[in-house]
Amino acid sequence: MDRSKQVDPNGLEASLIQIINSHHASSLKLRESTEKAKKDGIRSARRVSELLVDSVNREVQEAFVMQKRIEMEIRALTASILQFGKQTDQWLAASHSINTAIKEIGDFENWMKTMEFDCKSINAAICNIHQE
Repeated sequence: MDRSKQVDPNGLEASLIQIINSHHASSLKLRESTEKAKKDGIRSARRVSELLVDSVNREVQEAFVMQKRIEMEIRALTASILQFGKQTDQWLAASHSINTAIKEIGDFENWMKTMEFDCKSINAAICNIHQE
């Protein structure tokens, strides 16, 4: 189509050119609007992503801190268990020594009673011999 010709402003060709120009202008506006919406969507998605990552990182950090506290408690409890185990062994050894000492005292007491009985028996025998 030759553009150098004069276009009748009321003609069909002028109407078509006006429709094309109008369509082109609305397409540009729509493209700009779409591009702006795309950039806004990307910006919003990036922000949501950052917030989610921050949230997850915060929870991971809290879990890490709790894990460290639990590990410290485990170490402290292990040390306490070892200390109580040693103390229990000492108490068992002391109670065994006391039991042994008590048995020896009981054995000594029985030995003394036996010796006293033997001495009385010997004394009675000597007295019987001496009286006869």
